[in-house]
Amino acid sequence: MDTESSRVRARARDVVVAGGRGLLVCVVGLAGSIALFVLAVVSIALVPIGVGVVTTPWVLTGVRAFANWRRAIAAEWCGVRIPATYRPIPKKANPWERCFRMLRDPATWRDLAWLPVDMTAGFVTALLPAVLLLYPLEGFTLPLGLWRVLTDSTGGDWWYGFVPVSGQGTALLAGALGAALLAASYYLTPPLLRVHFLLTRSVLAPDGGELAERVRVLTETRRDAVDSSASELRRIERDLHDGAQARLVAMGMDLGTIEALVEKDPAKAKELLAQARKSSAEALTELRDLVRGIHPPVLAERGLGDAVRALALRLPLASEVDVELDGRPGAPVESAAYFAVSEVLTNAVKHSGAERVWVDVHHRDGMLRIAVTDNGMGGARLDAGSGLTGVDRRLGTFDGVLAVSSPAGGPTMVTMEIPCELS
Repeated sequence: MDTESSRVRARARDVVVAGGRGLLVCVVGLAGSIALFVLAVVSIALVPIGVGVVTTPWVLTGVRAFANWRRAIAAEWCGVRIPATYRPIPKKANPWERCFRMLRDPATWRDLAWLPVDMTAGFVTALLPAVLLLYPLEGFTLPLGLWRVLTDSTGGDWWYGFVPVSGQGTALLAGALGAALLAASYYLTPPLLRVHFLLTRSVLAPDGGELAERVRVLTETRRDAVDSSASELRRIERDLHDGAQARLVAMGMDLGTIEALVEKDPAKAKELLAQARKSSAEALTELRDLVRGIHPPVLAERGLGDAVRALALRLPLASEVDVELDGRPGAPVESAAYFAVSEVLTNAVKHSGAERVWVDVHHRDGMLRIAVTDNGMGGARLDAGSGLTGVDRRLGTFDGVLAVSSPAGGPTMVTMEIPCELS
């Protein structure tokens, strides 16, 4: 009985939340779609005279942000994933190049086609969950005497749905209809909200469907993985050449000098031996640091949880680490997750001005989820050229995703998800 009542309460809570979300989407969506559509049409129309070249990138950036907000809540609220397939634009592109790159992007025209759909059919499909939840309230108040006020003000019948209310009897029928609608909302409100997002996906999703998008993502992540591997090999070669190799060469020269001086000047030879011993220790330290940068021993020996804790202990910030892992991911995933956390923590130390950082690592439903939160100034962005872009590419190799929430004033939360199984 307790389980059943808990289930009913949870369902009722979901119904209320879905109705509230539908109301929010229909209000914000209607205002945003109309405003952005008008601005986009006017701005594009002004491109031939040059004014639109400057304004269009700004307007289309707003359209993309609005569409991305809808994508985000579609995934979060109803599990409807809508891929964003915008073509990259060089960070230093001039207004002319930026404008025409955006106009040549098919995703831009899908966004623009979606705006009129969102302000019409989208408005209706978002409003229905709210109406189905709120409209019964009027039906319940009619038998309580509201019908008298309404019929007196209109001078005739007051229609509630298909029921003409003119007296207490028909008001009771309206109340029964309200009860029926409320019962229907218990079953229909969350699915109706999902219908709205499915409609959004049907317009915003690329024409080639999920398979084409999957091929595109795999092509990009493969290229990024090859570029990252080549860059990492160059870094290792440079570090060996400039660090440990130089110290070993110097140590060899010192040993040659010692061999010549050991009989002629033992004191000088002893001094050079001490210098050679110091050089060997420094070379060993640099080699250990290099190995740690390739694959930290603590990661190999003790797993991701302890490796992340070790990272946090080296931070100049107060830190809290919470790890819930029943096993270990595969070595490539574990390594990618470790270096992703390391990069995010480095960014927090360098740029956030934070005093404390929290790291949460857990595995649920076949997904490794890592959240790094700091109490800094906020303003972090997933822009081209930033450290977070590199993290996103690193995770993309494993079908992972990265999300950033960083309002001005903070806090900043960076969430990473990688599909994997634990051994």
